[in-house]
Amino acid sequence: MNNTVNVSENKKSIFKGTLSMGFATFLSRLLGVVRVRLESTVLGGGEVASAWFLAFAIPNLLRRVLGEGALSNALIPLIAENCVNDGTGRVRKQLAVVFSVLSGILLAIVLLVSLFSIVVVKYSASWGVEFFTHPRIVLTFKLLPLLMPYGLFICLAGVVGAILHYSKIFLLPALAALLLNIVLLGGLSAAWYWSMPETQFLPMLALLVPAAGVLQLLMVAIVLVKTGLFPDFRHFWQERNILGKLFKLALPGICGYAALQVSFIIDRAMAASLGDQAIPALTYIDRIVDIPIGIVAVSLGNVLMAMMSRSAAEGNCEEIADTLALSLRMIWFITLPVAAMVVFFHTGMLHVLCLGGRYTMSDLLAAHWVAVFYGAGIPFFCSLKVIYPAFYARKKMVTVLKVSVCATVINIVMNYILMQFLSQGGIALATVISSLFNNGVLLWLLKKENMTRNYGAVAVSFCRNAIAAFGIAFAVLMFSRSSGIEAWAAKHWMNELILLGGAGSVTVAGYSVATLVLGSSEIKELFRLLRRRK
Repeated sequence: MNNTVNVSENKKSIFKGTLSMGFATFLSRLLGVVRVRLESTVLGGGEVASAWFLAFAIPNLLRRVLGEGALSNALIPLIAENCVNDGTGRVRKQLAVVFSVLSGILLAIVLLVSLFSIVVVKYSASWGVEFFTHPRIVLTFKLLPLLMPYGLFICLAGVVGAILHYSKIFLLPALAALLLNIVLLGGLSAAWYWSMPETQFLPMLALLVPAAGVLQLLMVAIVLVKTGLFPDFRHFWQERNILGKLFKLALPGICGYAALQVSFIIDRAMAASLGDQAIPALTYIDRIVDIPIGIVAVSLGNVLMAMMSRSAAEGNCEEIADTLALSLRMIWFITLPVAAMVVFFHTGMLHVLCLGGRYTMSDLLAAHWVAVFYGAGIPFFCSLKVIYPAFYARKKMVTVLKVSVCATVINIVMNYILMQFLSQGGIALATVISSLFNNGVLLWLLKKENMTRNYGAVAVSFCRNAIAAFGIAFAVLMFSRSSGIEAWAAKHWMNELILLGGAGSVTVAGYSVATLVLGSSEIKELFRLLRRRK
């Protein structure tokens, strides 16, 4: 009876936390959609966009590895354990050590990358290396010194956000992420309204990015004060032993996240060799795919990380296994129709979001296979965000590192092979293949540890829901073509928007009915949770 109560409470806690984060992330992604529209109009889909996205990827790499990645995932289990054993007073001093050392490391990285970029811009012409003299690469290195400080501020904000998640504060850290989109929207709007040349608007946009990072750090720091876990810098060095524990836990995760992010940078570098359209094609589709990942997977993953860390600190591995099985079923149930919509209706999405200004129909067509493969991979990109906490909460970072490195090697090898036949589409397909490998191996390892529940039922649920989602979306696509609606929609982006809204509504409704008929339990569980939430 007690176990049943715990499972029910877990469902409600997961739903409540994910709903809070999902709402804030939805607002952020909504602004992100507007930002994509302005970026495509102002930056286009060629050389300028390639340089901007490539330069922005470098400080984002720091954010994903140190801010919102391995360091945060290692810190939460330590906070959970130390709060139980030592109390918050000692934990505050330990956090002061972490923030002081992290700030020093980040500052050194920012200075080194910026200095290297300045040297490349000034002296690369005399090196005789073709790569460093290409206009989009030179422009990338010009932007890097302006963008790199963002890596410092956003990493610190990400670690603060992890502490707030442990304190069961999910909404406010997610709302802070709105600030970057708000600031960049202002800059892009100004560049569009006054028709600024790239020599003016690119430096302006680059300077706005670290300014947004400062605002985000201030916002979450103010909230942290109210939790009682704000770092205590008085005599904090007495607790420097926390560095050894954190380093031991975080290093494998940092290496694993770094491997994934290096793979991402290699993807973009290899795409740069394919022409000016390749990087924008990957980036704009990535922005579309990132909407369900951010709203559903990242939100749920952050909630699970906090919950599973508490369960692990209490030695309750059965609770982790039950939570994982529930989360996998739910995340696949929610993301499968989204994946089907991206696969079958990506042309309309790009028409609405990007076409116009410097973004041409040629740029749109270059993104076709990227959209098909990235779209099909959405459920697997999302499920990784759910699977990782089951390892990190139990401090098994080395396991994730080994699998991530293997997945990265597979990704790079498949990139080289598939891009010969599918260009940038091959790079997208390679990413999906490596993600499938990552999912499969990690779930197999969890099964060996007895950390999964109803494994067969989860697999059957996925297959049943996938058939329903892709079957309904394909039927809607065929109807829109045979009835002439698709041709009507192609005449104007507003028509495309109406088609997308109608097609999405019909797909979701049809999917809900089909899964009910096929005996899916996920939709019934969601309805029950929604009624309780109300």
